[in-house]
Amino acid sequence: MNDDSSIARIAAILRDEAARLGAGARLPSMREVSRRYGVGPVTVSRALAALAAEGKVVTRPGSGAFVAGSTPGGTGDTADFSWQTLALGDRAVGDSEVTTLLSPAPEGVIPLTSGYLHPDLRPVKGLTSAAARAVRRADVWGVPPLGGIAELRRWFATEAGGDVTQTDVLVVSGGQAALAHAFRALAGPGRPMLVETPTYPGALAAARAAGLHVTGVPVDEQGVRPDLLAEAFAVTGARVFYCQPTLHNPTGATQPAPRREQVLAVARAAGAFVIEDDYARYLTVGATPPSLISRDAHGTVVHVNSLSKVTAPSLRVAGVTARGPAARRLRAAQLVESFFVPRPLQETALEFLTSPAWRRHRATIAAELLARRDALAAALERHLPDARVRLLPSGGLHLWVRLPGETDETALVESAQREGVLVGPGAMYHPAEPPAPYLRLTHTAAAHTGELAEGVRRLAAAYARVTTRPTTASR
Repeated sequence: MNDDSSIARIAAILRDEAARLGAGARLPSMREVSRRYGVGPVTVSRALAALAAEGKVVTRPGSGAFVAGSTPGGTGDTADFSWQTLALGDRAVGDSEVTTLLSPAPEGVIPLTSGYLHPDLRPVKGLTSAAARAVRRADVWGVPPLGGIAELRRWFATEAGGDVTQTDVLVVSGGQAALAHAFRALAGPGRPMLVETPTYPGALAAARAAGLHVTGVPVDEQGVRPDLLAEAFAVTGARVFYCQPTLHNPTGATQPAPRREQVLAVARAAGAFVIEDDYARYLTVGATPPSLISRDAHGTVVHVNSLSKVTAPSLRVAGVTARGPAARRLRAAQLVESFFVPRPLQETALEFLTSPAWRRHRATIAAELLARRDALAAALERHLPDARVRLLPSGGLHLWVRLPGETDETALVESAQREGVLVGPGAMYHPAEPPAPYLRLTHTAAAHTGELAEGVRRLAAAYARVTTRPTTASR
């Protein structure tokens, strides 16, 4: 008897068995059917596959085959998705930290979190006008140049500085997508990657989703420590280091020029890439430090410049600058993963960035950042003197606050929400165990400086509830 006829025979037997047993019943095991009818397990498996295609049975890995029901769900009982656990494997994608950063504050709760400007601080009129001009262009709904429209790439190249040209730039869908894209392209699953510690939680989540093993390198008030970076490269064998040299998230540190040269020298000696997340380029007050890539002539640095932090969350446009084989891989990976960034969004970004509205917005934001930073620091000094600001940054969106060593950080965050204020737990900024309890407090998500002061007052009340230490809740 040939295989086809054996499969048909077993399928007919099991079809009759299913009709007799009724919906939801478990069919005999593959081993039992093989023994009973003298056929191999492959024949039984193919017969069951044929019945599953007919909708007669449902197979559940690890449980067996069951008679399909007549209900819309097809199984006759509650849907069982447990089979997916085996199919998906053991690699998890964690989104809790990113969800925390993106979730809006409930009504009546003051946000001292978020990485975006309050709606009143966003250049909505300028963006709306730019979008209106962009969509009037005749070719706006067509396929753009695959690496990005030339004028926008040229703008990103100029901002990067040094000898970067538009041909070095790839336009992608925002900073988070740029990081995930670079991590996957430059370091394969299972490989080590170095990051600053603490660091941006979205980068940690993207690295772990890419299957990378993350090791943290400590920072001080001038950014990552070059001596420990060199040691980490030697110990782990990593060939990728992710960092934020300007207004590091969350500490606010900015690397001075000598430190930047040291970091580049260490990476070159290790034969490693430096992924420079330049998210805060337009959040500095005063002169913007030269980027790492402007000092790099050897293709060591992959530079990411994104726009949503300084403008609006949905202006998800970023420029990724790279040279050499890494650039070719990044472009190829972008093409096969997502084709291109929609042209209307690219054209809107270009219209806005080349208009007077962009220059006006940057001037307005620079003044606002200083006022809010100082207001937040003053509120902490007044209402919560036990909390220490590690560094008063030259711009940015937040302050990194050290709590007394015995503080239960998780309990404080939960108590703060009950008091009506959202704060960012420090633990989620560390790739491993944090050295001490911290909070990251954002000053640009609140409506105004008065709301900032009220948020800190509520935080002080929450702190008083979770610690036995005396604290000055108000004066």
